Amino acid sequence: MPLESNARIAKALAERGYNAEREAVTLLAGATDPTAAIAATVDRAPDEALRITADHVREAIDHTDKSAAPPDETGQSPVETKGSSATEPGATETVADPVTTDGASAMDVDTGAASDPATADAPTVDPTTTDSPTADPATADPATTDSPTADPATADSPTADPTTADSPTVDSATAADPSRDLDLRDLEVGNDMTGRSTGTGEYSDFVTTFRDRYERLSKVLRGRVNHRPAEAIANMPGGSDAAMIGLVNDVRSTKSGHWLVELEDTTGTFPALVMKDKGLADVVDEILLDECVAVEGTLADDAGILFADSLHFPDVPRTHNPGGADRHVQAALISDVHVGSDEFMADAWHSFADWLHTPEADPVEYILLAGDMVEGVGVYPDQDEELDIVDIYEQYEAFAEHLKEVPADTEIVMIPGNHDAVRLAEPQPGFNDEIRAIMDVHDARIVSNPATVSVEGVEVLMYHGVSLDEVIAELPEEKASYDEPHKAMYQLLKKRHVAPQFGGHTRVAPEERDYLVIEDVPDVFHTGHVHKLGWGKYHNVLAVNSGCWQAQTDFQKSVNIDPDAGYAPILDLDTLDMTVRKFS
Repeated sequence: MPLESNARIAKALAERGYNAEREAVTLLAGATDPTAAIAATVDRAPDEALRITADHVREAIDHTDKSAAPPDETGQSPVETKGSSATEPGATETVADPVTTDGASAMDVDTGAASDPATADAPTVDPTTTDSPTADPATADPATTDSPTADPATADSPTADPTTADSPTVDSATAADPSRDLDLRDLEVGNDMTGRSTGTGEYSDFVTTFRDRYERLSKVLRGRVNHRPAEAIANMPGGSDAAMIGLVNDVRSTKSGHWLVELEDTTGTFPALVMKDKGLADVVDEILLDECVAVEGTLADDAGILFADSLHFPDVPRTHNPGGADRHVQAALISDVHVGSDEFMADAWHSFADWLHTPEADPVEYILLAGDMVEGVGVYPDQDEELDIVDIYEQYEAFAEHLKEVPADTEIVMIPGNHDAVRLAEPQPGFNDEIRAIMDVHDARIVSNPATVSVEGVEVLMYHGVSLDEVIAELPEEKASYDEPHKAMYQLLKKRHVAPQFGGHTRVAPEERDYLVIEDVPDVFHTGHVHKLGWGKYHNVLAVNSGCWQAQTDFQKSVNIDPDAGYAPILDLDTLDMTVRKFS
């Protein structure tokens, strides 16, 4: 029985221990009997071969006297794939790079036809980002266009035509798309703490972590205020101007409607009073415990309290200039696959994998997966009633099988999430050797949560996103909500820390270094966890929460979570434009 798609061809070869050139997969898919062609190709491949080439396929097909199936009269490939037409899953929403005018930025959104159910319910970009005084305004200009439909017969490499596959003049190496040249790729991982955990859970370990947080974030703030240690401020005369940088030890309102903010540095604590008539209410609303802030003001006559005139977060400079690739290349940003759940959307995943094998997806050379590859076991009450696979190792085995469907030459980077088989406390190291061995597909890189990935000049901060729950719970709805998860991400960028509040929902592991600090400003901030799709730009940093691949579970219904499932944001690494595709 013929195989159904390029993704199935790639998976079948992977199960036999082979990677494959895209052209080789195309030739096998176009064969009269793809199953027989695969068997013949594998049988005739050299013993030392790890990668099936187009030449291997041609030789096998020629030897078995089977010709590849020609295109039909319209030039359409005999193998249809989903995701290449605006009327199929894979319709797009395009986020254009903002054009800045007088400090405001415009964000264009291209959607498929209005009648297309694949995009009709897609979340829209909030027309403004005025939820905080420092957010960049952005507007959404919806434009209805048809997604271009690629012709696989003409858009693929010149050697993909099976009728000429046995021509002795064709050189598969030179005929391949030069943009897929593996030598052009550049991917580096930073801030990966896998194998470097030193914490024992002792009190002294926590002190070390918070001292590191303070030292690194205070350096960011020292250029904005003339910082004095708490101990020195306590000895200054009343009425003096003073400024202090510290971690927020406490925030509370007074009977008069003012706010008392207690800051702590390495020398002690000192209180600052924010008067309700100072116009700082919006800023105070954003303060979380344990984050690093700076306060400027004037000491009271008795020097016992600092009357605040201004509050500063470490924040992202407005002048941030993002990097970019020097060629047209793309990355798919996905998260929360949840293999093993009854509600895992296998059909949507197959559509995504099929689309990755089309000429339209040729530029997609990277997949960045932000955690929760599997559903896990015992994550929430009565979860076992919603599991399709109850064994955690079998869940990862099933995930690995799905991962085999993507093109073998795709660079994959994965971080764990709270459903994965790692410690819950952040930072989370990459998986242990046993699970790594199970997921050893396409040489995927498995790194810690969070981690920074430099992809062809674009700095991508990958974080699963558990702390978003806490940010959304603590801050006003207009500044952070599940319906607009990117706004909660703006707050983490502003605080330059992915999990600033300690002791609440987000567990933090003490380490010699606080790996959760955003020391270097990223160009892209990619999260998941909340199962909602949202994106926007904050001070020229693209924040993307990529949704999920799991339909609504009974547990999600009970907590009023309506997931955005089956989406794949596709990021242009040369321009940082983004196209959101839906495959469900």
